[in-house]
Amino acid sequence: QVQLVESGGGLVQAGGSLRLSCAASGSFVSINAMGWYRQAPGKQRELVAAITSGGSANYADSVKGRFTISRDNAKNTVYLQMNSLKPEDTAVYYCNAEVRRTLQLRSDDYWGQGTQVTVAS
Repeated sequence: QVQLVESGGGLVQAGGSLRLSCAASGSFVSINAMGWYRQAPGKQRELVAAITSGGSANYADSVKGRFTISRDNAKNTVYLQMNSLKPEDTAVYYCNAEVRRTLQLRSDDYWGQGTQVTVAS
């Protein structure tokens, strides 16, 4: 079983910062890409940022220059540093990881439970 546990969401004023964390636990041999998605009310879930096991990152255009994704492979943890937050960043943020449970299996996608980020204007 693989679990992704997120933390760090909350309420912040526009222009403020938050840092999200997501730790993977359970039985697996490797984690490939990890990322953060978000879903606002009435909207589809969208990719915010993703990072490979080697540290290559990509971002949605809407967050470039404001958000930074990073990971600690030794801790199986991915982070999202969010600066200069805007009301339109308000959403539930979900952690995603491509996890390989055994050498005989391909990687599967796992999701965290989601953490609410609310940016007040």
